[in-house]
Amino acid sequence: MTATALVAGIKKGDFSPVEVMEASINRIEAVDTALNAMVTRDFDRAMDSARDAEARCLKNEDIGALAGLPVGIKDLEATAGIKTTYGALPFKDHIPDQDDLSVAKVKSAGGIVIGKTNTPEHGTGGNTWNDVFGISANPFDTDKTPSGSSGGSAAALAAGMVPLASGSDFGGSLRTPASFCGIVGFRPSPGCVPDVDKAVGLAPFPVLGPMARHVSDAILLLHAQSSVDPRDPFSHTARGDMPASLDPADLSQMTAAISTDLGVAPVANVIRGLFDQRVGHLAASFKECQRRDPVFDNIHDCFEILRGVSYVAGLKDYVDTHRDVISPLVVDNVDRALTYTLADVADASHTQTILARAWLSLFDEVDVVICPAASVAPFAKTTKYIDTIDQVKLPTYMTWLALSYAPTMVMACSLVVPCGVDQDGMPFGIQLLGAPGTDRKLLAIGLAIEQVLASHPETMRPLPDLAKLTASVR
Repeated sequence: MTATALVAGIKKGDFSPVEVMEASINRIEAVDTALNAMVTRDFDRAMDSARDAEARCLKNEDIGALAGLPVGIKDLEATAGIKTTYGALPFKDHIPDQDDLSVAKVKSAGGIVIGKTNTPEHGTGGNTWNDVFGISANPFDTDKTPSGSSGGSAAALAAGMVPLASGSDFGGSLRTPASFCGIVGFRPSPGCVPDVDKAVGLAPFPVLGPMARHVSDAILLLHAQSSVDPRDPFSHTARGDMPASLDPADLSQMTAAISTDLGVAPVANVIRGLFDQRVGHLAASFKECQRRDPVFDNIHDCFEILRGVSYVAGLKDYVDTHRDVISPLVVDNVDRALTYTLADVADASHTQTILARAWLSLFDEVDVVICPAASVAPFAKTTKYIDTIDQVKLPTYMTWLALSYAPTMVMACSLVVPCGVDQDGMPFGIQLLGAPGTDRKLLAIGLAIEQVLASHPETMRPLPDLAKLTASVR
């Protein structure tokens, strides 16, 4: 069931938060041995919270917008009394004494933390693996990756372990897993979900956001996560006051820009062909579809350098202290960042400003930009990252994520929606992009596009074979 239907059913008395929690626990126990997605479980406290929600519901008390639903929390967000490892050996036994703001907001809206979802160490990389919990698998093929860094959340959602889960995103960390697992991921505008613990508070690029199986469910979770908090300089009322539901947009009054590679991203030929074929189902719904690329000149160096600033600010001391026991990718990011000069950072900041202004100007002419969500199909879970696309060597381990990191640099809000499966039966997703601050408009467009895609068999949201997952662990 959708999260919105579960909430409605609980509030009508059709079933209870306890029954929903039991269903989630049963599903986790049935399939997660094959997936390794829900790596820390808090079932006893979750059931106690569900019983409390049930009791309050029977007394006709307000139980919040999330009505006692189980929520998976990415293991980068601190959870009071629940192990929070950041996927890092130095934190393998770390138990915070208070929740991160985003988690506290979910709880205050009636959500119940059922457990923590797997992530690469400190969210570094497009594959979900670490030395604390090991590697996570894709529910559609357990030999393949759910991507990363929010791969545990994406896999848990696709397999029906939870109706809602949290994610975070810098270069595609919730968007690529959403695409690889056939679910919905929303990267909000900076400040929509306040992040008061960033190492660089004035950097708008890392954000927290919702993951779900349907756009309406992502909106519901975003409503719980969002708020206004002056500790995040990007947080303000226009972005922090998100409704629990929206009406679909009228696409017939809108113009879409269709771009296969955003003009700069390496995209596998098979993905190009699939995208061009699938967007054909959308063209008739819009007033106009234009084939055009945004301006993303020099985006790759811009991203690497400004991302490096965040790595040095947040993780240099960590690397200096734990270099011998932590992920080589974390070490590489810090070490490479330290080679950049002040002039490099200044040039990157200037480039980012130019591109962000060009991005805003684009939306004087179009309502949404549509592109593939990922440059490649889901790949082997033992492959840490993609270094070659169609026999072309990529310059860095992040380059294959350019479809998502380019929009990050212009502070776009971004929604990934499932769009059927590829020739191998693996999920395929498309990415919808908007100007910063237009989150409601983009989500409304997403609702309408989701309806169009659901009406065509080849673009419907795919479902994994749960019986096969269950059987694989017997």
